[in-house]
Amino acid sequence: MSEKRFILEMQAAYNQFTKAEKKVADYVINNQQKVLYMSITDLADACHVGDTSVYRFCRTMKLQGYQDFKMKLSLSMASPEEENHDKSQTNDLAERVMNLTISAIRETYTLLDREKVNQALELLSQAERVYFFGIGDSLITAQSACNKFLRITNKATCLADPHMQAMAASLATERDLLLIVSYSGATKDNILVAKLAKKAGAKVICVSHFRKSPLTAYADITLLCGAEEAPLDGGSLAGKIGQIYLMDLLYQEYYSQNYKECRSNNKKTSEAVLDKLF
Repeated sequence: MSEKRFILEMQAAYNQFTKAEKKVADYVINNQQKVLYMSITDLADACHVGDTSVYRFCRTMKLQGYQDFKMKLSLSMASPEEENHDKSQTNDLAERVMNLTISAIRETYTLLDREKVNQALELLSQAERVYFFGIGDSLITAQSACNKFLRITNKATCLADPHMQAMAASLATERDLLLIVSYSGATKDNILVAKLAKKAGAKVICVSHFRKSPLTAYADITLLCGAEEAPLDGGSLAGKIGQIYLMDLLYQEYYSQNYKECRSNNKKTSEAVLDKLF
């Protein structure tokens, strides 16, 4: 399917859609730009249908799933100006990237729910083991957060392999906590891990951009990060900086609330790697 003809193909296939799928198609055609920044649950709610109806709509369009749909939609909306941008505008671009990064932190701060942060800190303090999980770019944020917490506590663990994450989640107990980072909240591996963790009785904290998504349905607490990210912007600094801000906030608050223990552990871990520096 040609990216440029995506909307035309959708209109051509309209008679093949079910009643629920037609609702999705109508909304997408009339709100193309808005849909780029919606989770599958957001779109389903806007169309007054279920998540499965949106997924079936994607499959009827011969797409792999919702993310594939958003990618095709994003490509179909690329303007000639974007494809032939003026490379002489490097300075303007540098300022734009800076502003997007600053804006992401401000948006995350605005979305901050103090009560949920306090609840998250309570779960962190009570947990015997804390797993930091993510997939793709979100894994980088999870690893960074785990590395920070390893300086002050021995209960932090990060597993990179999705299969290992699933196995660890299945063996979790009510004394364990999983902190899952996912911008979209729609990554299958993350959802499976959260589902297994809840079945095992563990607590789940989700760091995501969307309040409602397949992942947040399994979360005890959801912390929202700012910055809207279109499919073609995946991996952008603005998309990650809100997550990093939240991780650092949890770290600083945890350190402050458990100061004596964290200070002592921080000294030990710093001394442990001292000889590795010139």
